[in-house]
Amino acid sequence: MLTSLLHRCCGGALLVADRWTCAVQRHGLKLESRPTVLMVFTKVTAATAAALAFAPLAALPGRTWAQQPSGASAPRLLASRAELEQRLTQLRQNGLSAEISYVEGRLQAGDFRAGDRLVIQVEEPLPLTPGGGGGAAPKSPEQQLTDTFTVNGAQELTLPLLGLVPLRGVLRSELETYLTAQIATRIRNPEVHARALISVAVSGGVQKPGFYAVPPDALVTAVITAAGGGSKEGKMTNVRIVHDGNTVWKGKALQRAIAEGRTLDDLQVQPGDEIAVGQRSSVVEGLRLAALILSIPVAVLTINHRF
Repeated sequence: MLTSLLHRCCGGALLVADRWTCAVQRHGLKLESRPTVLMVFTKVTAATAAALAFAPLAALPGRTWAQQPSGASAPRLLASRAELEQRLTQLRQNGLSAEISYVEGRLQAGDFRAGDRLVIQVEEPLPLTPGGGGGAAPKSPEQQLTDTFTVNGAQELTLPLLGLVPLRGVLRSELETYLTAQIATRIRNPEVHARALISVAVSGGVQKPGFYAVPPDALVTAVITAAGGGSKEGKMTNVRIVHDGNTVWKGKALQRAIAEGRTLDDLQVQPGDEIAVGQRSSVVEGLRLAALILSIPVAVLTINHRF
């Protein structure tokens, strides 16, 4: 039931992990994964991808207000409050002001911003039984709360039965526990699963390059599979992870990490980062290059008119 519901809500490729394996639907590929992880991959539309390509990375969905540090210095998206507080203490000792601002921003304001998408599943306490009569049975409270929801501009979530749920000050690592407590005010002893999605570009030698909304605990291979897998020109041994125009993972180090089943968060992938397969050019650079090429005739025409 959850699988079909998430297909309707999110579209795109869907990955649902059971206790032992992940099945990537529509592609027939099975991947080893960590136990009990819910993953939803949503393809961002072409118009949205173009807008994201020309927007500053700090404005992408899921970006925190303070400028994010790059590379290995970036705290994990799923870092706990204790881990961030420990990191903040270390930064203050070393006087790294830029990252201090970033970590303080996460601790104070939380991780969620307008446009962020959250996938919530509330388990049914008992198997559903068909209702009487010919009409469709009304949705249970659990069914109403099982959906994909979007954070509004006030850092709030509008949920059925609950209304506005504030998310200010909530970290990604705290989301499931926090929402469980909120939903418990309406449902007795709820079993809640919640994942926050981030926007990641998949480019190069894949069947369906573009931006995808993925959970931070997704595997790199699963994200590539959601983009249709490698194309004929793709080189799966030549995969890079790019942050802010700089390659932060590549070669044997990345291949080893992929073989070990490390997640995007393990690799400190940030919202707006890019997984480039088989070639150097990226989705973002390609769109910017196209815009540059389209502007050349205008520039030439202007020069000709001057002479």
